[in-house]
Amino acid sequence: MNKPLRIAVIGAGLIGKVHVAQVEANPDCLLSAIADPTEAGKSLAEARKTLWFATLDELLAAGQVDGVILATPNNLHSEQTQQCIAAGVPTLIEKPVAHTLDEGQRLLAIAKASKVPLMVGHHRAHSPIMTKAHQAINSGALGDLVAVTGSAMFYKPADYFEAGPWRTQPGGGPILINMVHEIGNLRYLCGEITAVQAIASNKRRGYPVEDTVGILLRFENGVIGTFILSDTAASARSWEQTAQENKMYSTYADEDCYHIAGTMGSLSVPTMRLKQFSNEAVRSWYEPMQNETIDLEREDPLTVQLQHFCQVIRGEVSPLVSVRDGLQNLRVTEAILLAAKSEKLVRIDY
Repeated sequence: MNKPLRIAVIGAGLIGKVHVAQVEANPDCLLSAIADPTEAGKSLAEARKTLWFATLDELLAAGQVDGVILATPNNLHSEQTQQCIAAGVPTLIEKPVAHTLDEGQRLLAIAKASKVPLMVGHHRAHSPIMTKAHQAINSGALGDLVAVTGSAMFYKPADYFEAGPWRTQPGGGPILINMVHEIGNLRYLCGEITAVQAIASNKRRGYPVEDTVGILLRFENGVIGTFILSDTAASARSWEQTAQENKMYSTYADEDCYHIAGTMGSLSVPTMRLKQFSNEAVRSWYEPMQNETIDLEREDPLTVQLQHFCQVIRGEVSPLVSVRDGLQNLRVTEAILLAAKSEKLVRIDY
């Protein structure tokens, strides 16, 4: 039996508290410390009967830690990851990997030159739903991929914006807040995205930031994708409301948020309804397809992610979501924002 890994959580905000609970619930982990400069952070450490440090520097100087989870504001991610690299401490970086592409590029260069294990917290990649979908696609069940349609349509209540007025201003719209999650999923299922176009509207809410966006995506392997994003739509076609993983949200078992089509079949996610032609020689829209529903066993992806992080710390596996992956998710998301502003095709390098 391996000894429990000493995990420290940096940042005692909303997501930091979630990580603290995850670490405490995992028998493979020991919550070794919380670092947060606020009184609330200190109180949380006292309540959890663990060490408290005001800064990451102080925590790293004290040693006695096997891994760090960075759950701090976005603008601190790159700088603090570099501190952890310098201290030789494996790190799980909450998304986004950095607050700008330049900082992300700089971090990637440093990460490549280092042997310290790093992974980025795009937790949906650890969802059993995504794993099953990825396996179905890789098995050849769909044939060669042709197209993907996706949606993240939901209604954010007024108090969401009242609690964070910055969300009504440029930088706070659903492209930058929500789309980075979807890009991670789409890249995982369908491959690298090489170009995007987008049209945005703020007609419904009237804020100086988009509330609804139509997106066109071109993938390196020839797949073409469409995506509708809206935070003002009375719809359940979003990951949160279909995956049934986060109990905070109402869920609808009959809805999907992705549909991936290939030359032999198609898969709807997360209902996992698979339709296939039985014979390549008789493919036709006049011919019936076989229907199947792939079985699922749901599990909290944050729990799976933490267990994966433990394996990464021990050197048993490579990170499922690398710094490069985190940077590419950010790069595509910012390209969509640029495309929406310019209404022009934006090509993406990687």
